[in-house]
Amino acid sequence: MGISADPVDRQKAFDTKNDLGFPLLSDPDKQIARQFGVKRFGPLPSKRATFVIAPDRSLVAVISSELNMEAHADQALAALRAR
Repeated sequence: MGISADPVDRQKAFDTKNDLGFPLLSDPDKQIARQFGVKRFGPLPSKRATFVIAPDRSLVAVISSELNMEAHADQALAALRAR
């Protein structure tokens, strides 16, 4: 699942354009971002982070990279394969 502060209509457009195949959630008030420690101050978007969470709800990995978007997918898959 993906979460961002973008409104639902932007999420839908992004999903339609990229055919993601997983749910996108909207966090316009940035409450979830705050809970996960990725909210920035002011109007800036949240920090880019990927959290790999196991079925038992344990945190497997946290990937943070503002510039290398591919690192998120690569490192998340590596963390899942290592389990």
